[in-house]
Amino acid sequence: MKINTALLLMASFALLRGCTALPPPPIRQLPATAPKPQTVQPRPAPAPATSATISKPVSAGWRDAPQTPGAWTYSAEPGGSAVRFGQPGAAPQLVIRCERERPAVLIQREGTGSDTMPAAITTSSGARRLSAAPAGGKTMSPNGPILFEMALAVSDSLLDAMAFSRGRFMVEMGGAPTLVLPAWAEIGRVIEDCR
Repeated sequence: MKINTALLLMASFALLRGCTALPPPPIRQLPATAPKPQTVQPRPAPAPATSATISKPVSAGWRDAPQTPGAWTYSAEPGGSAVRFGQPGAAPQLVIRCERERPAVLIQREGTGSDTMPAAITTSSGARRLSAAPAGGKTMSPNGPILFEMALAVSDSLLDAMAFSRGRFMVEMGGAPTLVLPAWAEIGRVIEDCR
């Protein structure tokens, strides 16, 4: 018996044509399960605040207070640099100065009085109470206000808090108006000049 080659080829094609790929396995639906409860890790208690740490803001509602009108200007100086806040043509309301010789960052403003007075700086991360002392040992001026200053170590964390405060920070000093100042890049520049 002779098998016809053509018939054999046609039968092979018919068998192949009838073969199809296996369907994909059905997707198994997982039963809904309740989410696992999250465990809360206890946080360590914060260190007690001291006069050298930043604590809660001194004045409530300072973020809603109107910003003091003016702008920051940067200038290089012999032995350091400074930024001054104020309005053009007027005396600055606040000066932040880098003095490399000490080394220190000085926060200076005019005020009235004859001795050290309380001051505070408030940032978005907290506040610190400070003392402002008459600059250069001058304790009185017959002609009006004198320059007071707060000296901070160049590594003081309050400087970083001022530079990176969210939009603004506040400076209070007895006998002088409260200043709500913008946290511009010039402040960080003076701090970095001293580091």
